[in-house]
Amino acid sequence: MDQMDIFKKTKLVVVSGAPLIQTSEGFFLYKPYETEMQLWAKYALEISFCCPIWKEDRNLLKSEVSFKIDSVIELEDFNLKSKSIKNILTIFKAVFYNLFQVYRAMQAADHIHLRCPGNMGLIGCIVQILFPNKNKTAKYAGNWDLKAAQPWSYRLQKWILNTTLLTKNMQVLVYGTWEGSSVNIKPFFTATYSENEKQVIQNRNWDGTIQFLFVGALAEGKRPLYAIQLVEELQKKGIDVSLQLFGEGIERELLEAYISKHNLGAFITLEGNQSKETVLEAYQKAHFLILASKSEGWPKVVAEAMFWGCIPVATKVSCVPNMLDGGNRGLLLEMDFENDVVQLTQLISNRPFIMQMTEKAVAWSRLYTLQKFESEIKALL
Repeated sequence: MDQMDIFKKTKLVVVSGAPLIQTSEGFFLYKPYETEMQLWAKYALEISFCCPIWKEDRNLLKSEVSFKIDSVIELEDFNLKSKSIKNILTIFKAVFYNLFQVYRAMQAADHIHLRCPGNMGLIGCIVQILFPNKNKTAKYAGNWDLKAAQPWSYRLQKWILNTTLLTKNMQVLVYGTWEGSSVNIKPFFTATYSENEKQVIQNRNWDGTIQFLFVGALAEGKRPLYAIQLVEELQKKGIDVSLQLFGEGIERELLEAYISKHNLGAFITLEGNQSKETVLEAYQKAHFLILASKSEGWPKVVAEAMFWGCIPVATKVSCVPNMLDGGNRGLLLEMDFENDVVQLTQLISNRPFIMQMTEKAVAWSRLYTLQKFESEIKALL
């Protein structure tokens, strides 16, 4: 028996809406999720998943599960958007089935781990009330701001998790520090890079092309078109710029059409999903990352860019203002197009401030390595 196994005592169940993808080759998870789950599995005696199962990846950036899964309890996916009678009946059936399945999974576990927000996260929040004496954690990957305008199901999940009368023995891992949070709430973070990846940052050439990046889903909520339009306007003002967009999504055709219509292909390109190594190389060369998201939790791409000296240009959502220290470690978008263009233009021309901003961004982001992340997870279990 491995020496570490002697100290493993926890039978961990993960309740999540994030699917396990089952193919003839084995089980797969969304790549960043699989990387994190390796660490939870490392410090658990057994790890089980209570989640939907997909038979195909549906263009999800997946990675083969690299640890042993002891059991899987399947949940039924459902969609709350359609209001048809048929869909409502399907939802009721799925909800009752999932409530039973989640109860079974939690009953067999020593430690309950919820992944929120989401439909399955809401079911998990409700069922965990029945297990007040079991150790529990919940990772709330969205915006924990209790005053934020969000779907009712998200607000309900936050209320249940935050209410100590209902939720006991729980540590809720949230991004940022928020007024109104109970003792259940634990400010947390996430990480991508290791201590041994802390290479010296190479100085960018600010007299040549100013390179911008977008990294994320090509989805309306991430507002990739806004990133394109910002760079387009800078180019119109005579600034030598380029933009690479990494990721896939339902807005790809719309973005392709816009780039073609406005003849932007010479300096704006859609790169699709790429490997971690390719994106890392892009971070090391680019001057700015643009993320004009409507909502975020802890946007990993912002911390990743900062790690390599790529200055983030991001919206004031969730804990992003804290990550960027109110604008000292990156530029905070106002989502007023003309004003944001002015902000960017002024920043590009202020080289001494850019150097200070880069140094502060690198120093902050390199506090949050995979080693620190692993030690925090180990302490939770």
